[in-house]
Amino acid sequence: MAAGHAFMARALRLAERGRWTTDPNPRVGCVLVRDGEIVGEGWHQRAGGPHAERVALAQAGERARGASAFVTLEPCSHHGRTPPCADALISAGVARVVAAMIDPNPRVAGRGLERLREAGIAVEVGLLAEQAAALNPGFIKRQRTGLPFCRVKLAASLDGRTAMASGESRWITSEAARADVQRLRAGASAILTGSGTLLADDPSLNVRLAAEALGLPPGEAVRQPLRVIVDSRQRTPPTARLLGLPGATLIACATDEPARRAALEAAGAQVLVCPAPDRTQDATVVHVDLSALFGELARREINEILIEAGPTLAGSALQAGLVDELILYLAPHLMGDAARGLFRLPGLTQMAERVPLEIHDVRRVGPDLRLRLRPPLV
Repeated sequence: MAAGHAFMARALRLAERGRWTTDPNPRVGCVLVRDGEIVGEGWHQRAGGPHAERVALAQAGERARGASAFVTLEPCSHHGRTPPCADALISAGVARVVAAMIDPNPRVAGRGLERLREAGIAVEVGLLAEQAAALNPGFIKRQRTGLPFCRVKLAASLDGRTAMASGESRWITSEAARADVQRLRAGASAILTGSGTLLADDPSLNVRLAAEALGLPPGEAVRQPLRVIVDSRQRTPPTARLLGLPGATLIACATDEPARRAALEAAGAQVLVCPAPDRTQDATVVHVDLSALFGELARREINEILIEAGPTLAGSALQAGLVDELILYLAPHLMGDAARGLFRLPGLTQMAERVPLEIHDVRRVGPDLRLRLRPPLV
């Protein structure tokens, strides 16, 4: 039992190496063991490349026959970008497969394990399942619900302020905290902000870390997440800095202005119109339907969204039930009660209406604190 845990833990560490590169595929690791010795191992490095099981089998060669395979996700049973891994394990003569969890993809969802059983291979499921699920929150949620996993990144003073009343906000947190945010960006499928933040700050919303900082080979291109601008009235200027950077930008609008759309598309942006049903007394006010936008992003294989936005957009996502996790950096200073807050949450007037959160992790990043919080499961 202890040895099995150790081999699966090794497979999980291997899967972690694909954190920055596998998107939109899940991060998966595999370890092949024969007579108590690791004879092959591998991890899925990028979409379209060999899956973890095939990398491990290639390394093991003939030693895979009669071996046990410890894999962090159920081997696939369908033809996608690559052939089924279940068939590869059967052909190699593997005697036993231990999967940490069943693949949530409806095209697999137990079929890979069933194919292995039908071939006479012993199958076990559930070893270190919680740790395996933590590697792929976005892939799992997208497959199960049709929505991406959403994190909101926030930086605030100890009194919960994100900017001065004038809008000045550079820099609330330390250089160490800002470097940590770069790693959050590198692991995200998409970074989302609002047109207010774009017009005020002209942000880049890109990953500025070198490959070596992510443990990648020197000189390798770092994947740039999709940049998503929630821009109800198409106010994004074609000269916005992020439109000239590597990577794609999607501008989600509530109304379509053909001339503005043409200018944005000429500057390299994609434009998506997704108005929300009017919920205001002013019929001229139309907002982007965030739920519809998130559903469309999931259809585009976006697993994890990182929101870096002002209190209005962050509050709207939270009240819409779209936020799965908050990453809050707290800096050791005070900004005063005139400064801007973390969320705009209109309608909260009583203690019973508070938004509950659970603290999952607290750690120090330079001089700042980083809190990882989640809304409680209902």
